[in-house]
Amino acid sequence: MTSTQSPAIDDSGPQVSGTPQRRVSRHVRTLIDLVFAVIVAAIVAFVGLKAIDSVQWPAFNSSNVTRALTTTGQVVAVVILVIAALLYRYGRPRWVVTLLSTVGISGLVTVTLGMPLGATRLYLFGLSADQQFRTEYLTRLTSSPRLADMTYLHLAPYYPAGWFWGGGRYASLMGMPGWEAFKPWAILSMAVAAAVGVVLWARMVRTDRGTAAALAVTIVTLMYAGPEPYAAVLILIGVPMLIPMLYGLRGRSRHADGPTSDLRGGTSWAAVIATGLFLGLSATFYTLYTGLFAGVAILMAVALIVQGWVGASNKALPRDVVSNTRRRTTLAILGRLVVMGVIAGLVALTVWAPYLLARARSQPASGGTAEHYLPERGSFLPWPMFHLSLVGAITFVGLVWILLRFRQRTIAAALGITVIGIYLMSLLSMLATAAGTTLLGFRLEPILVAVLAAAGVFGVVELAHWAVSRFGDVRTVIGILAALAGIAVAQSIPAYLSNEIATAYTDTDGYGDRADKRPAGAESYYPQLDKLISEQTGRPATDNVVLTADYGFLSVYPYWGFQGLTSHYANPLAEFDKRAATIETWSKATSADDLVHQLDTAPWTPPNVFLFRYSADGYALRLAQDVYPNDPNVKRYTVTFDPNLFNDPRFQITDVGPFVLVVRR
Repeated sequence: MTSTQSPAIDDSGPQVSGTPQRRVSRHVRTLIDLVFAVIVAAIVAFVGLKAIDSVQWPAFNSSNVTRALTTTGQVVAVVILVIAALLYRYGRPRWVVTLLSTVGISGLVTVTLGMPLGATRLYLFGLSADQQFRTEYLTRLTSSPRLADMTYLHLAPYYPAGWFWGGGRYASLMGMPGWEAFKPWAILSMAVAAAVGVVLWARMVRTDRGTAAALAVTIVTLMYAGPEPYAAVLILIGVPMLIPMLYGLRGRSRHADGPTSDLRGGTSWAAVIATGLFLGLSATFYTLYTGLFAGVAILMAVALIVQGWVGASNKALPRDVVSNTRRRTTLAILGRLVVMGVIAGLVALTVWAPYLLARARSQPASGGTAEHYLPERGSFLPWPMFHLSLVGAITFVGLVWILLRFRQRTIAAALGITVIGIYLMSLLSMLATAAGTTLLGFRLEPILVAVLAAAGVFGVVELAHWAVSRFGDVRTVIGILAALAGIAVAQSIPAYLSNEIATAYTDTDGYGDRADKRPAGAESYYPQLDKLISEQTGRPATDNVVLTADYGFLSVYPYWGFQGLTSHYANPLAEFDKRAATIETWSKATSADDLVHQLDTAPWTPPNVFLFRYSADGYALRLAQDVYPNDPNVKRYTVTFDPNLFNDPRFQITDVGPFVLVVRR
């Protein structure tokens, strides 16, 4: 893009001039840029990760070498972005600017996460905590492209499968096990999303400002949402998509003029369709974020309706004309909102249809407690703009800019309504605790920081204008300071994620190794256990149901589990609570015959493989129980089986390290 070309939406409002042919041409160019950015970012991330993996690096938690190289790569990436912005200012060809900005932003993501993790096969948090069930999901969808629950046999998936399905296809293409593909897929998908984000920003504002906004959003997203890659992807794309969301609902008019009442000719259908597609994509990735984005769209519609009503009242028109204008404006806004929702719903059904059909058929469901989680940070509102840090400074500037420009600027209004939506949802989440549940509002903080950081960039631009009028042309000084601030925050990301990175080195991976070269844990026996199960059952992993409390085993191999990690990650269709009670009943069987009878009469497919741990009292399973509203919200308890129950020809027992493997013949 050259400096003489105007984007469709700038920071002061949409450009409504131009023939339909010219608007279509702009949309086509944007699509070409997006496809180009996706391809370039994928190549940059793929080649970058391969280059990092080709060297034997020291562990991050025992050496500063990879930290130093991370900082070096970040500086190079930011310099490339600065060059792209300068080339735009000097009117260089559009494709050159797009190429450099895409290379810079995707390179930043790749080096920021790829280099610190260069000596481990695992991603942030390794195979611990939430990453355990996420890895299990990717492993499941690597074994087959068919949508399925991560743990339970014959169940439609409850958690959105979009990101994991893509990861499964990546793993299959690369010939990698799902758990090993998690790291490269996470980094590659975020690099591509960041590249899409920089193109979207450039489409809506001047490319130099858009590049700065994309850089700010990318840095804080890696910092706050890096461990949850499917959430990070939605933030990187979702923050810039908030602007066309508002524009699509308002119609082809400037922000100060209010919404248009002409649904057919006054609507930017490109913005409406793009928003609907994004909301649908979000629904296939992350339910919570989709709820926020959908709620923000509704808030925007309400705000526009109020603006339209007030605007009609301020005009010297007959009462019947005012009433008709209000009605038409309201119907136009609601019509655009409905179209967005229909498009989003159709896309969402690609992953949600199986589960919704199961519920429509009244399939039994109980025991799911996904919303039963309230950590301390979920009991108060997040205020990142008041932290004494560079992130605090940029988000504070962003808040002030939103407050000052909310009524004049499309971007300020879109970001401001989103901030309101986040705080409303956080408050509703706290209020829901009185009803025995939550809305997990604390998980929205990464979006809040990203939105305020983007607004902060536009606030800094206005501060720069003021400084130029007061002190002369100091744009170079401001630009250099902004770039240095970006580098300073970026280089702090590995330290901010130090615990997550350290876990990736201390956890035992699927090959039985620890990346820090220290003695591996009991998980090092997993390959041997997998081999024994295959030999003793004569079946592939996907034809076996395993009862175990070592859920890392299910993360590494695509065995079906009889019971999930906790009720919070369990599919409601699995009836977690009833399965837990059934397991306890099995442990109290009086004989092998009694146990076999109970297994065969269970309402679910029974396990044919049992993976226990030794204990002084017998064969033990350490299970989990929901104890919300307590924090922690999970109580661990042990169920012990009498070894004599399996002392029968119908079972084969093998001791493997600390494990007892029991296979039903």
